[in-house]
Amino acid sequence: MVARPWLMEQTWAEAVILHWRLPVADAAGFMPPGTEPDVFGGSTWVGLIGFRMCGVRLGRVLPVPHLGSFVEVNVRLYSRGADGSAGVVFLSLDAPRLPVVLAARALGIPYVWSRCRSTGADGPEPVRGYEVARHHRQAGSSFAVRPDLAAQADDELSLELTARFGAHTRFAGRSVFLPVSHRPWPLHPAELVHLDDGLMGAAGLEVAGPPESVLFSPGVDTVFGRPRIVPVP
Repeated sequence: MVARPWLMEQTWAEAVILHWRLPVADAAGFMPPGTEPDVFGGSTWVGLIGFRMCGVRLGRVLPVPHLGSFVEVNVRLYSRGADGSAGVVFLSLDAPRLPVVLAARALGIPYVWSRCRSTGADGPEPVRGYEVARHHRQAGSSFAVRPDLAAQADDELSLELTARFGAHTRFAGRSVFLPVSHRPWPLHPAELVHLDDGLMGAAGLEVAGPPESVLFSPGVDTVFGRPRIVPVP
């Protein structure tokens, strides 16, 4: 659990989690000072993640009922700080709530105002997916998976890709680590049903072929702690 004070609580629900291997050199230029690409499974990785955000509270008492509920799709890399902190570096976070986007960008978090929605169908073999269309920009994404809810994804790679307890970013000319606490993701392997993505290309990355890791999670509850400065050697 992160140290108090707790800045915010969120629930990340119905997460579709896609990952590709990425050369370390391709990720290095996106790292904040004092961090470097984290390597596991013999590579560094880029993720395309969609989920429904809900249950947002400022601190532990003040709910945010409308602005705190929306679909988010993010593109992220994996980072390791000089202080040993392991986190993610967001290249983009697409969301439909303009006040949230503006407030986050003021804090150095690269949110993008977009039309975002969940897709899929229920049934014996449910499908879960997300669609993004950016306002005034020629970029978007559409992807969907068929999760195997009877199986657990508990291999080392799946756990490494999801057990990330914070984010590295730049703010006011400094490198900052924002700690996040959550229990381990309940993970299920999934089959890719559809993928048409332009968000990674818009961020300046190229990947080839289908994702190597395809996962689904019903979700986790998260707690955000106080940011701290990352030392730069």
